[in-house]
Amino acid sequence: MYAVPKFVRYQSAHVNARGIFVGIFGLANGLAKDGRLSEEDHQWWQTANAWYDAAYPDPNLIDPSVYDRTINPHAQAWFKTNAVHLLTRIPGYLDLLDRHDVKWEELRSSAPGRFLYEDDVQVVVVPNP
Repeated sequence: MYAVPKFVRYQSAHVNARGIFVGIFGLANGLAKDGRLSEEDHQWWQTANAWYDAAYPDPNLIDPSVYDRTINPHAQAWFKTNAVHLLTRIPGYLDLLDRHDVKWEELRSSAPGRFLYEDDVQVVVVPNP
């Protein structure tokens, strides 16, 4: 019997220079850092990031080793599929990436990897090989 995926992740369609698939927040942040956003998009991005920053815990603030590049160089965050209040705002990021021709993909899994961190709305894992 097929298990309903418990986790969802949105990430780059290709690995970056460090060999990782960057999550959509990192991709959007990269567009802003590179000065590629219009004034309107930049304002939207700032507002959207602020909303997410307030809406759920930052695993790095709870356990700095989670995203430590020497300890967990391939750590990935996945939303729990029941975190609907967070997932309903994801299309704004996907639209932003699409407008800038940044390729992304959606992954769903019930077992995305070895858990490093978990809270009510997300997990951070070392992905399965």
